[in-house]
Amino acid sequence: MSEHKHPSIKRSRRRWQVWLVAVGMVGVLLIAILGTGQDAGTILSIFATRFLGIFIEAIPFLLLGTLASGMIEAFLTPEDITRFLPRNPFLATIAGAFMGFAFPVCECGVVPVVRRLFNKGLPMWVGITFLLAAPVMNPVVLVSTIAAFGWGPIVIGRFVITTLVAIAVGLVFALGAKPQEVLRPHTALPVMGGSGQVSERIMLSLPPQRRKPLLIGLRDALLLAGDEFFDMGRYLIIGSLLAATMQTLVSQDTLLALGRGPVISVLVLQILAFVLSVCSTVDAFLALAFAGTFTTGSVLAFLTFGPMVDIKSTLMFLGVFQRRTVAYLIILPLLMTMLIGIWLNLNVVF
Repeated sequence: MSEHKHPSIKRSRRRWQVWLVAVGMVGVLLIAILGTGQDAGTILSIFATRFLGIFIEAIPFLLLGTLASGMIEAFLTPEDITRFLPRNPFLATIAGAFMGFAFPVCECGVVPVVRRLFNKGLPMWVGITFLLAAPVMNPVVLVSTIAAFGWGPIVIGRFVITTLVAIAVGLVFALGAKPQEVLRPHTALPVMGGSGQVSERIMLSLPPQRRKPLLIGLRDALLLAGDEFFDMGRYLIIGSLLAATMQTLVSQDTLLALGRGPVISVLVLQILAFVLSVCSTVDAFLALAFAGTFTTGSVLAFLTFGPMVDIKSTLMFLGVFQRRTVAYLIILPLLMTMLIGIWLNLNVVF
């Protein structure tokens, strides 16, 4: 028998692992309900309402993201990536921070788009920069943030901080990691380590890709989008379950009571952003409710860290990146936005 398991066996095992996590979370919720002695029906009703709220809010954006992913696969060639992307790694990373204006997706839809771009040969570090920046750096979020706060320090701060953090994290991976160490095997295959180009071996073994006729391309894009939707959807379901469980078991009043002071307020709102998992297209209106109670630095940390990383996006990251990479994608933005938020609270008067 071969040492390497068949891909279908691996996929089947991953599906069982995902659903075991879901069952485990529901079990934890039930045990917590029994331990508190509260009315089980009421708590389960709250849990179901919060789960459906998160899931229904996120699913349209996942659908848009998978449709964009299908369009990229059908109509974009590896040559397009290398033609329009700067060859200088630093300039390419900066370009990645602003790709959200070309692919306007939130954190729910950006993961399938990034995975498809990786399969087209997008440099790994540019994809990570795009992954972290796109949920904020897109026209929809720009308009919603201005509508909530008006043009001023919150809008400017949100976009500047997001740009700086995304580029910094991208450069960390550009300087210190190889694609095979960062990406899952099926994603890393077409990406050369550090060259930013599609593997020459693959390019020589496959005929050059050409743009498909419109109708054929649309058909293939829809078929690919369907596969991508169900593939990434299971991670969205698990992330939504986990977020709803955290919201049900952890009182928001408890978190809000801790939101005082230049340091603790930043950490509290970062935790809240991670737990609530609110879509970046509407989170500015939620942050507006905190503006009168929390410091400006903590509100900016909420508006920058939350779109980069939350519970549901973390679960979706696992479909593209190695587990250690996912840990870095959480820790690095967390620390950077925390330090910037605290520095703003201590040194800048708004």
